[in-house]
Amino acid sequence: MADQDARDELRDPLSQDGADERSPRHAAPQDAGSRRRRIARRVAVALVAVVAAVGVAAWAWVSSLESSMGVAEEDRAALDAELADGSAAATEPFYVLIIGSDARKGETVSRSDTLMLARVDVGAATVSLVSVPRDTMVVNQYGATDKINASFVDGPAAAVRAVAEFAGVDISHYVEVHFSGVRDVVDALGGITVDVPEDISDRKAKLELSAGEQVLDGDTALRYARARFGVSGGDFGRAQAQRQIVEAIAREVLASSPLELPFVVSELAQSITTDLSVSDIAAYATAFQQAASEQGITFYSATVPSYAYDEIPGVSYVATMYDEWRAMMQRMDAGLDPADETAEIPAEQLADKDLGAAANAAGPRDYAALVEISGLTTEDVAPLGGDDEDASALGDEALSEDVGDASAEAGGAPVS
Repeated sequence: MADQDARDELRDPLSQDGADERSPRHAAPQDAGSRRRRIARRVAVALVAVVAAVGVAAWAWVSSLESSMGVAEEDRAALDAELADGSAAATEPFYVLIIGSDARKGETVSRSDTLMLARVDVGAATVSLVSVPRDTMVVNQYGATDKINASFVDGPAAAVRAVAEFAGVDISHYVEVHFSGVRDVVDALGGITVDVPEDISDRKAKLELSAGEQVLDGDTALRYARARFGVSGGDFGRAQAQRQIVEAIAREVLASSPLELPFVVSELAQSITTDLSVSDIAAYATAFQQAASEQGITFYSATVPSYAYDEIPGVSYVATMYDEWRAMMQRMDAGLDPADETAEIPAEQLADKDLGAAANAAGPRDYAALVEISGLTTEDVAPLGGDDEDASALGDEALSEDVGDASAEAGGAPVS
């Protein structure tokens, strides 16, 4: 029997268990499949490693950005307590305080050279920018008369509180723009386009510009933002130029492609301090771009109606035109052009007694005669878009006593 089994095995080697292992011709498909599975596993592991590495790098990048642009830890809690809820998912318009801080060569402390209140309506792709003159006369949080930009000395929360009380609205976000970084941001964008309203020759700012549409590089944009001795309206004219720069930068950022945006955001992060996170900014920008693709972007621009008030010896203040300011805020809150005095204000805004109430303003409430005799008002600014009137700039000598030239001790904050 054993001999028969041996003969059967010789006749049919595949009839035995384990024959596949002894037959290369039949074992080949199984070995190839195993190799493919092993290769697939290795590729999958490599892909996971790459994705993880990219994720770690992205997390590190975002973390570094948020660290560089985040509000100082000692200021964060107080600021959060002052800000209204402003979730990036919110669809309602919201207000943002924009502060331009500037530290010149040899200085160690920045000052709030610029105060802007922005109303952002993402769904309508509309932004309204209103400059609050830095020397606006207010009652500060200690009950003393001061300039509104002095609130910045007590931190961002105090600045938000002061402007919110002055405008009569809740402010949802805070952005501090460091002037020193404007140059790099503008250059990163490849320059910005600005319609200069008049010929400018400002020796102090070292700026020479012709009226008309200009493409400004970073250095020229920074000089334009600082010029006030060779422009109509002095400080009021400078505020208009600063709004133009903010608008031009915003337009360029929103026009950036997805490939360009990370580089632009990196430059911006070095130039701002804000309560907003990177994800907040991305969410707002994406929603804004989507709305703008359907209806275009609208920017409105104005300055709080104001006049130079020199009735207090040794201090140059700016006082508010209360009725005009109240109407401007009502238009702004309604989504209308703040500067359009012919616009019909809706009943909702007319009934809101807080809008533009300027509850903390300290200027005279009876101001019509003071405006008439004032040496400088917001009406003296060269109009944008051209005008038949000759809006020639005042000379350096005439503006040497312009608003803002008072001493730092008198005004509570240094001036440029």
